[in-house]
Amino acid sequence: MSGRDLFCQPRRVRHGAALTLVFASVLIAGAATGSFGQGGARRAHGTGAPAPAAYGDAVTEAAARAMADGKSPMEAAERAVSRSGDRWSAVYSQGEYQEFQEALDGRYTGVGLSARRERDGRIEVTGVRPGSPAAAAGIRGGDRLRSIDGSSVDGRPVTEVVSLLRGDSGGGDDAAAGTRVRLGLQRGTHTWTEQLRRARLSTDSVTVRRLPGGATLIRIAAFTKGSGDTVRNAVERAPAGAGIILDLRGNSGGLVTEAVTAASAFLDGGLVATYDVNGDQRALHAAPGGDTARPLVALVDGGTMSAAELLTGALQDRGRAVVVGTRTFGKGSIQMPSRLPDGSVAELTVGHYRTPAGHTVDGRGITPDLEAGDRALDRARTVLGGLGRTP
Repeated sequence: MSGRDLFCQPRRVRHGAALTLVFASVLIAGAATGSFGQGGARRAHGTGAPAPAAYGDAVTEAAARAMADGKSPMEAAERAVSRSGDRWSAVYSQGEYQEFQEALDGRYTGVGLSARRERDGRIEVTGVRPGSPAAAAGIRGGDRLRSIDGSSVDGRPVTEVVSLLRGDSGGGDDAAAGTRVRLGLQRGTHTWTEQLRRARLSTDSVTVRRLPGGATLIRIAAFTKGSGDTVRNAVERAPAGAGIILDLRGNSGGLVTEAVTAASAFLDGGLVATYDVNGDQRALHAAPGGDTARPLVALVDGGTMSAAELLTGALQDRGRAVVVGTRTFGKGSIQMPSRLPDGSVAELTVGHYRTPAGHTVDGRGITPDLEAGDRALDRARTVLGGLGRTP
């Protein structure tokens, strides 16, 4: 993809928000299906936390007052969120929120390259998406990105490099597909310039590969639209009798409906999680008919968050998978979007979710059944072999 890892924190983070692709961002699509309602009793959740409904009222009222006074509703809402001390709430411009939605849909506009900043400040291409404008131009991983449209990128934060690659004018709106961008590049001692046209691209949030011995490794980078069905199809196509390693390391969350669909690939109905929205208790259930016999290991780490923790907790509590790795992040709160008078959007915390056994994830994370660090995949293969099938 173009620049920043799509599944890291959205661009608003550079303004101080700490929101990732979080659990209840499913409301982008889920509100239409009733996945999460907004009614119910109004009470506080957790020591020191603001009462969700009252907190949301304070933010929207601050925005409305600013609008009436001819001031910026978005800035007023940001100040109200900042005063709350809620690390997971954030305010987005209309363009930024559209980008957020497109990220969850697995779509973006760019040239198809990802990059990182080295210690000396140089920007290095770390990957090129097959079939993208960058791939067509012959750009390769390891190339140095020197400039974008004539401006040097050395020493710049990767978020700024992303903005330049995507043609962000500063308001959160990316340039349209087909617009040109000129890249200054270097490979060894050879320097050159490429002019590319940005294109509408899609991400592959789920990758599947066969391991030596016959086991299937399914890696889910994030729960974007369609990822749950991709997981289910991969399970159905896996060799008969072969085990599966479900790699959720670094998965920062996404659409919870997709996480539930992924859970349904391994469960025959039953509870996936419970959650509350402004005090109203709800439940999420797996669809019947999943593969409950195939050996399964889930790989997790400190970057496993939110909807990925929801899936992990369900598989662990239901006795369906052995969880290997390190303790997960501990992001179990729920955010809901509220449209502000100027079109910007406030994502505000309204509740929390729990695993089927009633365990709270927020601030605690999920402890794996087997601790494993650097060689976690090897440990997972060993555990899978011990479950009686191919490693």
